[in-house]
Amino acid sequence: MSPKNHHTAKNAEVESASERARPILHQKAKEIQPYGKIAKLPIGLDEKVCSESVEHLNRILADTITLRDMYKKHHWQVAGETFYQLHLLFDKHHDEQDELVDQIAERIQSLGGISIAMAHDVAETTTIQRPPRGREEVPVQISRLLEAHEQILRAARGFAKTAADSGDDGTNDLLVSDVIRTNELQVWFLAEHLVDVPLVRAAGA
Repeated sequence: MSPKNHHTAKNAEVESASERARPILHQKAKEIQPYGKIAKLPIGLDEKVCSESVEHLNRILADTITLRDMYKKHHWQVAGETFYQLHLLFDKHHDEQDELVDQIAERIQSLGGISIAMAHDVAETTTIQRPPRGREEVPVQISRLLEAHEQILRAARGFAKTAADSGDDGTNDLLVSDVIRTNELQVWFLAEHLVDVPLVRAAGA
């Protein structure tokens, strides 16, 4: 091989290697699984059971994402004498709800379903009333959160019973051990802030 041909071959080899290292951009294709369809996995549950649990869990997921985001909104916008305590408490509850979001979404996927994820899908699915964009007083913030918790708890209890009756023990366990218990504990921490008791001098003292 002549030096010229050798040089050309070498350049082609380098160019080929560089081409392989370039990202393949702007790719598009059809969905591999449409929303609402079950990709059956070998987990010992009928597809009908999986489908019903996925539907219920996506409802809980949408409400949990909404509640999580409401906590962050109030974390930023809280005002008044209890600012510091509530600023920290709202953020703690936000993080705990965020963990639930991940657990619920992964349960949906493990059932062969598709978990909702995008904000517009959540907004279309959630049953929790949308708060205003503006800033609200602390008692109103807490009341909103308590109402959202109660909606989730009512739904979770009903869905947990349905899952148990259907033999879906994994979904039942998630709803009872994680969703219900976490929300109940957070309700307690919130509700005590709305008890009207004196801070320094006892009533009638």
